[in-house]
Parts: sequence; C-alpha cells; structure tokens
Amino acid sequence: MTILADNTLRQDSSLEILWQTLCVNLTDIAQRYPNAALASSLAAEDMVLTHAILSRSLPLAIFTLDTGRLHTETLDVIEAITQRYGQRIEIWKPEAEVVRAHVQAHGTHAFYESVALRKACCNMRKVEPLKRALQGRGAWITGQRREQSITRDHLPLEEDDAVFGLYKFNPLAYWRHEDVWEAIRYFGIPYNALHDKGYPSIGCEPCTRAIKPGEDLRAGRWWWESSDSKECGLHAGNLEKV
Repeated sequence: MTILADNTLRQDSSLEILWQTLCVNLTDIAQRYPNAALASSLAAEDMVLTHAILSRSLPLAIFTLDTGRLHTETLDVIEAITQRYGQRIEIWKPEAEVVRAHVQAHGTHAFYESVALRKACCNMRKVEPLKRALQGRGAWITGQRREQSITRDHLPLEEDDAVFGLYKFNPLAYWRHEDVWEAIRYFGIPYNALHDKGYPSIGCEPCTRAIKPGEDLRAGRWWWESSDSKECGLHAGNLEKV
C-alpha cells in the first residue's frame, strides 16, 4: 500500500478546476439521489472519488465487490481507506454455493475457454452481488473514464442504466489518466500498490496482468479476448455503443 505525501492544490491549475467540478457534481448527485452509492473497484479512479466523498463528508455510500479472486494488494486498499478516513466501506460477496457449483461444473479456470464462460464467472462473482448492493437505490456512481478503452469511448457523465434499472453517474468520464494521478499525488490519496507494477486496470487476479509499453490501459484485463468485448457485465451497456 502506498500513500504519497499530502500537498496543497495549486491555484488556477487545470486540476483545481477538475476537482472543484467533481466535488460540485458529487454534491449534486447526493442532493438528487440521497441513496446513491459509489461502486468502487478500489482502483485509482475510485480512490479519487472515495477521497472526494469522504474528505467532504458527502452523504454517499461506498461499497466494493470482493469476488473471492482479488489480489492481496487490492484487499489491502480496504484497510487503507479505514486507516486514512476512519470509515469502513461496504463489502459484497458472491453466493458461495453458486460459485462452488460453477467451479465443479466447469473448472477453476473455465473463463479462459470462452467469452461465454468468462462472462458467466463475472456474472456470479460481480454482477449478481452488484444487483444486491444496488437494491433499493435510485442511482449509482462509477469511476469509468472515456480514455480507458474502446468500449467506453462514448461514455456520458450521466445516463439511464437499463441493465440495472436505475440512474448512473460517471463523474470522471472526461478525466485523463494523468489527471487521476495528479489528484492522487496532490491529496496523498492511498492507492493499490499494483499500480506501481504496471497494472493501470485491476480486476480479479487470474484475469489481470501488467501491460506492456504502448498497450491500451485496459490491455491487461482479459488479455486473451478482443478489445471490443472487455466488459464484465457491470457496464454491459457500454458494448452497445461500440
């Protein structure tokens, strides 16, 4: 776990404008949807949103999905949030019996065999727990950015999410990779140590690798698949826009 030294935000910087806009947007979301929640993958983008929410005591819930296959470094971020902000985030897990039955039927690493089996794994480990976490809520917040992949190239700041039947906000949609890391360094936001090892996008351990120089930011996710299918089901609506 890495925590950089805190600094004062430069005046009149592009980051200052981005940050102020982000905080205004999150405040607006909390007013429009008091029961909205951030679905955090514990990646860099979500840690920027977590810092904005908790440092300003915004009335927005934060939860993460523990799929049972996460890196140790990713799980360490949960404790880092508690230590830094004095608050615990919600943790949602898949149904153990469903996972056990799938593994018995298809094997431990069936997701390598086909897109269908990979999506089935994502569905039971991520989509189904997300549905439970979002039950009763009017909106949810994500850390998606347009720059991340071809499937997110047309990502709006807010949208109707037909997949889960509620409203969805992507407040970092227009942020660049550099903007995210400038914010992390300025505010000393804790982040996943794997980011320092070449992992710009982090998911389950067997489905994530470090990227090579010049590769797309999400090239390390499901690297054996075509780039236009790289969504786990949490953001399945993105595929319709490719």
